[in-house]
Amino acid sequence: MLTLDKVFEAAVVLKDIVRETPLVHTQNIAPGCDLFLKPENLQNTGSFKLRGSGYKIATLSEEEKSRGVIACSAGNHAQGVALAAAKCGISSLICLPDSAPISKVEATKRYGAQVCLVNGCYDDAYEKALALQAEQGYTFVHPFDDENVIAGQGTIALEITKELDDIDAVLVPVGGGGLIAGIAYTLKSIRPSIKVYGVQAAGAPSMVQSVQKGEIQCLDSVSTIADGIAVKKPGANTFELVSRYVDDMALVTEDEIASAILALIETQKMIAEGAGAVSVAAAMFEKFPLAGKRVVSLVSGGNIDVTILSRVIERGLMKSGRQSSLLIELIDKPGQLKDVSRIIADCGGNVTSVHHERAGDTESVNGCYLRIAMETRNYEHVQEIVQALQAEGFKIVQQP
Repeated sequence: MLTLDKVFEAAVVLKDIVRETPLVHTQNIAPGCDLFLKPENLQNTGSFKLRGSGYKIATLSEEEKSRGVIACSAGNHAQGVALAAAKCGISSLICLPDSAPISKVEATKRYGAQVCLVNGCYDDAYEKALALQAEQGYTFVHPFDDENVIAGQGTIALEITKELDDIDAVLVPVGGGGLIAGIAYTLKSIRPSIKVYGVQAAGAPSMVQSVQKGEIQCLDSVSTIADGIAVKKPGANTFELVSRYVDDMALVTEDEIASAILALIETQKMIAEGAGAVSVAAAMFEKFPLAGKRVVSLVSGGNIDVTILSRVIERGLMKSGRQSSLLIELIDKPGQLKDVSRIIADCGGNVTSVHHERAGDTESVNGCYLRIAMETRNYEHVQEIVQALQAEGFKIVQQP
């Protein structure tokens, strides 16, 4: 069984394996609350997963170690197992979904593991790992539904309370539930007054639905930029612990996740992957009653592929009103584009692209469409530009 003694033991075992990540006080990210970040994206391997896998592998018997370890992962657990196994001189084989970011796959190989790519998502990789374990006798290291793994993740709670005593709430990303199970159990055991809130991506709400229905649910499919928490089915142990110790859960959208990633880059100079940013998104978009509270959001990982990062930044800019576009109906005569550009410039907007379309179903035979892409400050700034254009007689056909 999971015990508080086991969490404290894990902290001792992990002392020479993991990095103690200091809390970061933020400004201007979340409205109305005093927000701190627990930056596990700065952890060795770039994710909290090293804690659980490191403690689990350290507790294996010599016979279990001699058989080598096998694991399944969306990427971060893979790197944690690979590094922890290498430190113990153990061979490791990791089954990853073929949708895992290339950066995570290559990092896993660099830490010394063999990699088996599996068609599908995390759950498909899990089935493949179980089949290989039965066939070749490996020792299986579960990414979340294991009491030693959960105890390892619980060491995060010990670090948070050691550094910041007067906390009102902790926000935690949730996939299979190992992270929040360890943190919630530990916090409620030593400081029951602290609220523990779980956050999932709207495209992978397995734990949220399970808690709502009172029994474990298995989703048909998952789809989210938060690949680290794209899990179809939570664990039996984690579901029980979450049901007992977590105060509430919420979902965040893809646009909200993208906005959180962008906010962390701009305000904290901090890179977070989608899974790591969901807790910050929940604070930003007020998913829980946090007004006037001292809050810790756990940034669980930073292993985001740079090609995905560029698309996420663009999406975040659109969501926050920093990039926008307008479709304007014009009379096709000289000077129209000049007037539109002048109005936008006078309002402080910056035109980044222009597309002129003569063909279309405009009201006037001499009509045309002008699509303008702009850099703006926020949605209020966009509305200011729209009103200025309308005041001078321009017809806005489409706006954000």
